[in-house]
Amino acid sequence: QVQLVESGGGLVQAGGSLRLSCAASESIFNFNTMGWYRQAPGKQRELVARIPSLGTITYSDSVKGRFTISRENAKNTVTLQMNSLKPEDTAVYYCNAVKYSYDNYWGQGTQVTVSS
Repeated sequence: QVQLVESGGGLVQAGGSLRLSCAASESIFNFNTMGWYRQAPGKQRELVARIPSLGTITYSDSVKGRFTISRENAKNTVTLQMNSLKPEDTAVYYCNAVKYSYDNYWGQGTQVTVSS
């Protein structure tokens, strides 16, 4: 079984910063790619950032230049540093990991709320 546990969500004022962490139950080298998605009320879940084992890091246009995804391999953790937060960033943020293209894992989500 693979478990993904998110942490770091909370309340922050516009312009502030948060750092989200996703801790995996096994080495993140086992995953083809890991990433962060978010879902706001009434909206579809959308990609925020993805960091593959091989290839190019990708970001949503809406967060590019403000968010940074990175791996902390020794801690089996992927982080999302979020700066210059905006109210429209308010959502539940989910960690995602993929093995072999067909094994897809999700964390339970962490709430990020950005006040005006």
